[in-house]
Amino acid sequence: FLFLLNPVCCILQQLYCTISDSCNCDFKPNIQDLEWDLYKNLYGQHLVQDIVSEEVAKFLQNKNPDRPLVLSFHGPSGTGKTLVSQMLGNHLYGSAMSSPHVHQFVPTLHFPSTDRVKEYKEDLKSWVQGNLTKCARSIFFFDEMEKMPPGLIDVLEPFLGPSHVMFGTNYRKAIYVFIGTTGEEVITRVALENRQAGRDREEIKLDDLQESLLQTLYNNSTSGFYKSRILQEKLITSVVPFLPLCRRHVERCVRSQLCSEDMCSRSDVVEAVGDAVIYTPAQGRFFSTTGCKAVAAKINLAL
Repeated sequence: FLFLLNPVCCILQQLYCTISDSCNCDFKPNIQDLEWDLYKNLYGQHLVQDIVSEEVAKFLQNKNPDRPLVLSFHGPSGTGKTLVSQMLGNHLYGSAMSSPHVHQFVPTLHFPSTDRVKEYKEDLKSWVQGNLTKCARSIFFFDEMEKMPPGLIDVLEPFLGPSHVMFGTNYRKAIYVFIGTTGEEVITRVALENRQAGRDREEIKLDDLQESLLQTLYNNSTSGFYKSRILQEKLITSVVPFLPLCRRHVERCVRSQLCSEDMCSRSDVVEAVGDAVIYTPAQGRFFSTTGCKAVAAKINLAL
C-alpha cells in the first residue's frame, strides 16, 4: 500500500510545489546574506550590487509575480559575472549551486552546432517546461551568450512574458540569468569617458549604459540576443552592466585570495600581481584586461 501511495505523494508534492510559495523544493532564499555577500566580496561593481539586490528582493517580496525575474549580465571577462551567478544560487537554495533546481546551460556544451537549432529549441523548451513543473522556483543560467546559436533563445519567449499560466504550469516564479561579454565595448567606453572626465566611478548610472547596451545586444550578429523577440517585447527585467576593473580592485581580489590561504600579510605578493596585470588603454592604464580572472595563477607565480 505504501509503495502505491508514494508515487501519488510525489505527484501531489510536485503540484503543490508548482503553485505554492512554501513548497519543499530546496528554495530557501536569504536576501540579507545575498546582499552582504555582494557588498563584501564583489569589487568595483556598484551597479551590479544595487540592481541585483533590488531586483531579487522586489521579486521575492511579491507573492504573486506577473512574470519571472529576467536578468542579463554583461561586461568584460573577469569582472564578476560568474561570481554573482554563484552568489544567487548559494543564497536562494538550501543546496546552493548543487540544488537540482539550479540549471546551467553553456552553448559550446549543450548547443554546439548551429545546424541543429530547431532540435535544440524543442529540447530547451521541454527541459524548461519539465523543470518548472517540478519546481516553480527554479533558476536558469545561460552562460556565454555571445556563443549562443542565433534564434535559439527566442524559444523562451512564452515563459518570460506576463501570461498567467503557460504550458499547464505556473512559470512566473522562475528566475532567468543570461551571461555574456557582448556589449563590453559600450561599457568600457562609458567607464573610460567617465574616468577621463575626472568623475568618480560610482557616478556611473544604469541610464548611462542601458539603451546603448540593449541596442548592441539586438544588432550584434554574434550576440545570442541578435534580432531577438525577447528584446523586442522588452522581456528582460534589467540589464546588469559589469564595469572593467581598476588596479585597486584587482589588488583586492589578490588580497582576498591570500587571506583565504592565511597569507593576509603578503603585501609584496599583492603589489607583484598588481604589477604583472596588463592594463588598458596604453595611455593611462586604467583597466585590467583580464579583471580578476588570472589572479590565482599570478599569485602562484609570485609566491
